[in-house]
Amino acid sequence: MIPTIEWKKGKVYILNQTLLPKKVCYVPCNDYKKVAQGIRELWIRGAPAIGIAAAMGIALGAQGIKEKDFSRFHKKLQVICNHLLATRPTAVNLAWAVHRMRQTAERNQDQSVETVKKILIEESQRILLEDIQTNKTLGKLGSDLIGNGQTILTHCNAGSLATGGYGTALGVIRAAKESGKKVHVFADETRPVLQGSRLTAWELKQDKIPVTLITDNMAGYFMGKGLISLCIVGADRIAANGDVANKIGTYSVAILAHEHQIPFYVAAPTSTIDFSMPTGEKIPIEERSPMEVSHVVGKVNVAPSGILIANPAFDVTPARYITGIITEKGIFKPQNLKKLKKTLLSS
Repeated sequence: MIPTIEWKKGKVYILNQTLLPKKVCYVPCNDYKKVAQGIRELWIRGAPAIGIAAAMGIALGAQGIKEKDFSRFHKKLQVICNHLLATRPTAVNLAWAVHRMRQTAERNQDQSVETVKKILIEESQRILLEDIQTNKTLGKLGSDLIGNGQTILTHCNAGSLATGGYGTALGVIRAAKESGKKVHVFADETRPVLQGSRLTAWELKQDKIPVTLITDNMAGYFMGKGLISLCIVGADRIAANGDVANKIGTYSVAILAHEHQIPFYVAAPTSTIDFSMPTGEKIPIEERSPMEVSHVVGKVNVAPSGILIANPAFDVTPARYITGIITEKGIFKPQNLKKLKKTLLSS
């Protein structure tokens, strides 16, 4: 699996996913503003991955602060945190990682500022490694849901490219394959940015997992033909009641799966669950550039000029359409997330 993001020799290197599958190119980031640009412009995307990027961006930005007094250092660190927080509003892992990095600095305020800077680098790497291990754990747990010879439909990209490594939804599929099961994946292309065709299909091909690419509006057809055994998607934010925000089009897939009595699972680390959000109604939905819709991959114009264009990047799938939520702490029905909250508070 190709790394999505790395810290090397005092710089953050981000795999520019907008160039995939044609070109594998890493962008070196010398400062936190470059990392923020990478998050905003989708060089890196996926809830866990942008959380990791934000953590590394904070660590990188901290190195450039000249202040020796912690209170003045902390004030400038806050500016960096706020800048990264403003990049993308929907994925909760971003805010989670920023909060964790800020707390790490505050917890070590009795140390010298130079020591705090080193600790922040270490913490960002810990977040990366923890994410990879979390994905492997939830992948193994979720793999039991997949039977030998089954076909899984997925939407968008929730693989190693969307995480620190291994993946969430694709992590479940990878783990099933590693256990010896034969699996086949149907990947929605995921308009308008085509993460399914450009990224998911590419990842699966790299791993030699059989994949069939379909357009988003073909999912119901293949479900009706009995060719889909179950659906597994990732998540950008999960509300306390089990409502799930994920890439636009996920809601449609969930309704189709419900109509055809096909299990619909969400795979995500517990850091993606926002227990402060009672339901999905209040989850902020990012509205992206109209150019993503009017032009294919930002290049070929497929729409008349002067028309109104809407481009919400995410939608919210109500909990009633979700069979289960796969986490590193176990598999939960949406209505049972309260039990998970108690487990997390006691650990």
